Amino acid sequence: MPQVIEWKNPGPEDIVWKYPDETIEWGAQLIVHEWEVAVFFRDGKAYDVLGPGRHTLTTLNLPLLTKYITEKLGFTESPFKATVIFVSMRQFQGKFGGRTQTSDLAPLMYRGSYWFKVEDPTLFVVEVVGGQGIYTTEQVNEYLRGFFNERMMDFLAGFDLVTVYTKLDEVSFKAKALMIQEFKRVGLALIDLKFEGIDTEPEYREKLFWILKTGTPTYVLQMDTATRVAKELGKSPGASVGAGMMIIPPLFTPPPPAQPPSTPGAGVAPTPSTPPTQPPPSTKKCPNCGRDVPGDARFCPYCGYSFPSAATKVCPQCKKSVPGDAVFCPYCGYRFS
Repeated sequence: MPQVIEWKNPGPEDIVWKYPDETIEWGAQLIVHEWEVAVFFRDGKAYDVLGPGRHTLTTLNLPLLTKYITEKLGFTESPFKATVIFVSMRQFQGKFGGRTQTSDLAPLMYRGSYWFKVEDPTLFVVEVVGGQGIYTTEQVNEYLRGFFNERMMDFLAGFDLVTVYTKLDEVSFKAKALMIQEFKRVGLALIDLKFEGIDTEPEYREKLFWILKTGTPTYVLQMDTATRVAKELGKSPGASVGAGMMIIPPLFTPPPPAQPPSTPGAGVAPTPSTPPTQPPPSTKKCPNCGRDVPGDARFCPYCGYSFPSAATKVCPQCKKSVPGDAVFCPYCGYRFS
């Protein structure tokens, strides 16, 4: 009876399975179910990959492995040694989560989910399964969780706490773009990524609240100073009431708005001055009705006269505008001197 190599009853969350016997016979029956591939692995390298179907193993459908055992080992007889690794090509969900420090030294806790599938089974087996010596789904998931979190921690450390909280969609988009490339290096395709929760410690959560409320970290520094002063005054009960009434209130005063840059002579109190008076607008007389009109008017607001432009002139006989280079008036025939 021929040898039968098959991954029987894989679970919906199973990613990989290693056939337990590395001794393979020519003529063995390899059964690969839908959404699976079988990768032949030996000496740290993946060779032939067979997709869904029933395969009778011969030198024809395992050309790369046959070439290896013929040229390197010098034989083609049966049986031969090889590891058969079944890889599921379905989509899977993974969880990530951890703790890092933002660029402003604030602690950040995060968690979320990601969805992925095997895109290049040969590369996946070489880099993850055979390369790391992990042949069970549990081991693969553990590896991917650490792989994901390590890169996510480095990525989030490049942002400040306010940016992570206020621009999470933008941060998620950039994180996905980064992890797509990282997963591709190990033969995986990242389909989607979603942050499900971010948090920080209570102290920094309070700072974050005031930064978002005031729009400036200056007030947050005042609050920190006031807290430290109150704590120090609390060590001397006798002096705390009087000193606190003098020191604490100014610390809670909101910071003044930013002043414009100083100019030469700064330090001298400016004297009140009236705004400069604007020169009166220029006027001109309408040649038709004789009234004063704005200097840039094109039409008289009283009689509707059309003022000539620089490229026209007024005929002294009929008072109409004619081209500036006209020799005769086209309306009355007047000859211009």
